[in-house]
Amino acid sequence: MQRGKASIEFEEPPVIISSASVAGKKEGEGPLGGCIDVVEQDDMFGMENWEQAESAMQKQAADLALEKGSIRRREVRYLFAGDLLGQLIATSFGTVDLEIPMFGLYGACSTMGEALALAAMTVHAGYADRTLAVASSHFATAEKQFRFPLAYGNQRPQSATWTVTGCGAVVVGKEGKGAETKNAPRIAAVTPGRIVDMGVQDSMNMGAAMAPAAVHTIRQNFEDFHVDETYYDRIITGDLGEIGRKLLLDMMKQAGHDLTAIHMDCGIEIYDSEKQDTHAGGSGCGCSAVTLCAFVLPRLRSGEWKRVLFLPTGALLSTVSFNEGKSIPGIAHGVVIEAENAGS
Repeated sequence: MQRGKASIEFEEPPVIISSASVAGKKEGEGPLGGCIDVVEQDDMFGMENWEQAESAMQKQAADLALEKGSIRRREVRYLFAGDLLGQLIATSFGTVDLEIPMFGLYGACSTMGEALALAAMTVHAGYADRTLAVASSHFATAEKQFRFPLAYGNQRPQSATWTVTGCGAVVVGKEGKGAETKNAPRIAAVTPGRIVDMGVQDSMNMGAAMAPAAVHTIRQNFEDFHVDETYYDRIITGDLGEIGRKLLLDMMKQAGHDLTAIHMDCGIEIYDSEKQDTHAGGSGCGCSAVTLCAFVLPRLRSGEWKRVLFLPTGALLSTVSFNEGKSIPGIAHGVVIEAENAGS
């Protein structure tokens, strides 16, 4: 099952039994709005504060994914979940009522890739029949923690991205019985990323910090599996945005790979940059998680795409490290997802 330096190929690929996406009003007004399962018009989600709102969003997405898969909570052995907040408080409070043993994850905006990889590895190893992978972010909680409270009204440069208010939840298992199990995509392989630090210190330009990590993981995936860009219908990064995407394409072209025709970035897809004033695009754990569940997986189920490299990207900084003048390391986790008939 070990391939090359960093990758794992599954002999019996775990199945994506079901998935669900929940997002806020701004995301619902974007290009993917019609694909998102639940668009909440109240970004407070009926709660008293922003952090509770993100927790409510996580629980709603998790419950919906289980419902769509006709799965009861007690049938899920492990939960792999995370968010952007200190001590993962959105996840801790949001998933407590699920009563599922949990592994809390922090990979910044790459968390959905990390969760999917670990969920698939756990299922394939026989440690669980069903697992649940969840990742979320909320614009207001992220602004409050990493920048300024919304009431401050600070201006953002054009290089900045807009944190997605959204959550994606995916049930991974050996087999399923729900409506979405028909033509269910499979997690064929994973290429975990390593930390790449190119010395970027601008917290308002996350794309520049994450692009080198995405390049490294893509090249590692190509090397480990002896493939190139023609092997995939799409290579889908998490939230590089417009600036990060340009850097990625330039760096890959220098390495001899032209991804222009097949690259897609979740942060660019989820918003209409001209109409929604999101500057460089979207970001946050929920960015790639929502785009995966609402846009990517349906195209694999329909057979429109046979195989994608899903590559959520993360900027590994905190308010402490930034205020101490540290650089911003990046990481990107690759997950190879195939349609049921990809090998035919």
